[in-house]
Amino acid sequence: MRITRRAACALPWAGVAHADESWPSRPVRLIVPYPPGGPTDILGRIVAQRLTIDLGQPCVVENRAGAGGSIGSEAVARAAPDGATFLVNASAHVIVPHMVRVAYDQVADFAAVTRIASVPLMLVVPASSPARDVQGLIAYLRANPARGSYASSSNGGAPHLAGEMFRLMTGLPLQHIPYRGSGQALPDVVSGQVALMFDSMASSADLVREGRLRALAVSTPERVPAFPNLPTMREAGLPEFAISTWYGVWAPARTPTALVARMQQGVARALAHPESVARLQALGAIAGGEAPDAFDAFARAENAAYARLVRDANIRAE
Repeated sequence: MRITRRAACALPWAGVAHADESWPSRPVRLIVPYPPGGPTDILGRIVAQRLTIDLGQPCVVENRAGAGGSIGSEAVARAAPDGATFLVNASAHVIVPHMVRVAYDQVADFAAVTRIASVPLMLVVPASSPARDVQGLIAYLRANPARGSYASSSNGGAPHLAGEMFRLMTGLPLQHIPYRGSGQALPDVVSGQVALMFDSMASSADLVREGRLRALAVSTPERVPAFPNLPTMREAGLPEFAISTWYGVWAPARTPTALVARMQQGVARALAHPESVARLQALGAIAGGEAPDAFDAFARAENAAYARLVRDANIRAE
């Protein structure tokens, strides 16, 4: 179901087009549809910090959590296309609408700006877990099926789909426990209330380095430089396992292309700053920054691929 745009949004935006050169003339909102502390929030704030300096106007992260990210996404879809409001979301942006009905079209109601980064998922368990590797985890959960629960940062995100992929490939009777963001899920993993989680490296890396979580594998086909000794899921005995998450920026549909292009250029400069480069590398993130057309093509392809995966695996939001 698509949204019915308010009458105000149907007005011509010729004035905005003429004001392209002065953009931004007021603060810019970056709506993150999850609570603070998760990977989308972390990456959004890295970009916002540099954009504030680069654009000469405050770039403010606004957290609007709920419904797998669809509440914040809808807010951007309904916003005026004047360059004042943008969405920062994960790949869940093109996954959730295939699982639940949302009040917007994830492609038609947004203008793709650029990708912030691609980030591997990390399979983590509590530091107190007896599992020292993936096969040990599988053996432990088969012997203790009552302990078979996995957390995710939201319904419909890549971490959720990674957990379902793990369940299907191992045959384990895993129970999915969704949270409103990684920031809320990780304390329960650390404490041992939940047996495991596939989480973005951006939010779990520090907890692993601190010894509060144990990382067993990464979800990508190749190892990652941030954790070179950590095997891939394929190396750990699941040869078909491969999934990652990515994060991007979108504007409301019909935002003038000149504003979209300037925002993309600002994000690209933010990502290229040495401080941002160092922070992304520490998180195991691969920086994006590509042109809007390239990101749009990528997001559309991912949208189609996840539609097939959700359908074929019969994944439903809890």
